[in-house]
Parts: sequence; C-alpha cells; structure tokens
Amino acid sequence: MSASSAHPIVWLQRGAQRLGLVPSLGGSVAAWRLDRAGTPLDLWRPWDGSTDLYRTASFPMVPWSNRISGGGFEAQGAFHPMRPNRAGEPYPIHGDGWLQPWRLERDTDTEDAATMTLESRHFDGNPYAYRATQHFRLVDDGLEQTLEVQHLGPAPLPYGIGVHPWFLRTAGTRIVAPVQGVWLCGDDPLPTRHTNEIPQDWNLSHGAPAFGSFVDNAYTGWGGQARIEWPEHGVQLTLAMPDFDADGGAAAHYCLMYRPHDGPAFCFEPITQPIDAFHLAGRPGLRMLDSAGVLRMRLRWHVDINEA
Repeated sequence: MSASSAHPIVWLQRGAQRLGLVPSLGGSVAAWRLDRAGTPLDLWRPWDGSTDLYRTASFPMVPWSNRISGGGFEAQGAFHPMRPNRAGEPYPIHGDGWLQPWRLERDTDTEDAATMTLESRHFDGNPYAYRATQHFRLVDDGLEQTLEVQHLGPAPLPYGIGVHPWFLRTAGTRIVAPVQGVWLCGDDPLPTRHTNEIPQDWNLSHGAPAFGSFVDNAYTGWGGQARIEWPEHGVQLTLAMPDFDADGGAAAHYCLMYRPHDGPAFCFEPITQPIDAFHLAGRPGLRMLDSAGVLRMRLRWHVDINEA
C-alpha cells in the first residue's frame, strides 16, 4: 500500500498496532494493522492508493447510510430531491460525507488518537447541513471509534449514520452476530420484504462464512455485537457498542453484510437504519434531528490473539 501524493496518510500507533487515516479522501481509513513478530496482519483490508473510496479500509456513512430510492424523500411536508452520487449506482448511496475532504485535528502529545471533522452544507444539492466528527483512539487491545453528526439546518431532517469497514477473508473466516431477521431483495438491492427466516448460509446468529452466495442485505433485531474470526491467523475481532441499550437497542440499530461472489474482502457494517429506510413503513431507524440535534455511534473493536 502506498499513499497518493494528493491524499497523504496520517499514522496513529500504539504498541504493535498502526492505524492510517486519510482525511482528504472522505475521512477514510487507509489501514488498521497489527505487527506480529515483525509480520504485519491487516485487520481491515488496506487501501490500494486509488481515489475509489470502495478501495479504502473503511469510510464513514453520514448523514445517511446505504441507498435512497424515489429520487429523494419527503420531510416536514416538503420533497427533497436527491441524485445518484456514485458511478454505476442508480441511487444516492452512503451519504455525502465520504465524498468530501475532512479536517484532521491531532493532539501533538499523543501518537494513538486523532479526530477528523467535516462541516457540510448542501453538498451536491443535498438538503443536509451538518457538522460531523470522527474520533479514533488505539488502545492496548484494539480500537475505540466514534462517529457523530450534528444537524445545522433550521428545519428538522431524518438522519442515519454508519461505518463501512472492509475485512480480508480467508477460507475459514466467519462472521457471528446476534440477529433476528433480514430484509430480502431482488436483483435490485432495495428491500422487498422482511423475514425472520434467514437463509442458512448468511444467518449471522449461527455464524456465516465469508465466502458464499451474494449478500447485500440489512439485518434486524441485531444485538449490537459481532465477531469476525480468522482461524488461520489465530485472530478474532470483536465489536461492541457501549451506548447500544441507552440509544434504543435493537429497535434503533441494524447491521449489514456485503459478501460479493469474488474478491479478497467482505463488509460488516454497523448502521442506524436499513437500506432505503426513507421509503419503508415507519422509516425504521431514521432519527429526526432538530437544529443542533446530535446522533452518535460509539464502537469498541477488541483484538483477541491466540498465540498457540
């Protein structure tokens, strides 16, 4: 992995861990890696140096996650038009924070923490005006990550946030997370119906393999925890959300797995609303924020290593 001269990497370090941030490229992450006896192990798939955000290790989704159909959405009696924002995608996807440069704020007294901020006002004609903050801190056994958005507009708008990490996959990689249902879809990735009968090979509650049939679906009834297992490396990565219950629990949080047929990586995405929530009954997960209202997501990633 090599940094682009236009998008330099800022490295955080603690012990054997290194985390690379790319503020100018959508506030993304270039790499999160662990040095094991001189051999680096990537916990997130490393950035390839291109300007394609889908090739970074992770990026923020704000002020909404995933897709919005219908050419926009209605709020407070007004229709807000939205247009596609990624080549090949018929719908606006993942918000607009990932499409803008962020500003880095770093305490010179520490090597293990940094904050990235963005103030966005109606980017590409979107109705949203907001201030977003990402904070990263490496700790002895993992990473603490926070994504926050504050609404700056005068009229309330619906918000959703999430993070989009990519994980390298091996033949034995498994993803485990407590879920109760899933939104199904057809050839178009928009949800068509909800079911509690989750297909066996992508039922995260039982543990799903990282290779298998194509999956690009959001789960309901998520318990706010997850575990990625790499038995070949003797490593597992556990996710917890410290504010999960206080912030509405399973009724206010969702997760999404993106498992392509091919390629070295897959995604497990903590999100606050399912795909196209703007057009689902009851707008599940979306938070209506008044002026200065805040939506926050805190994530705690724990690295567990089996040295046997």
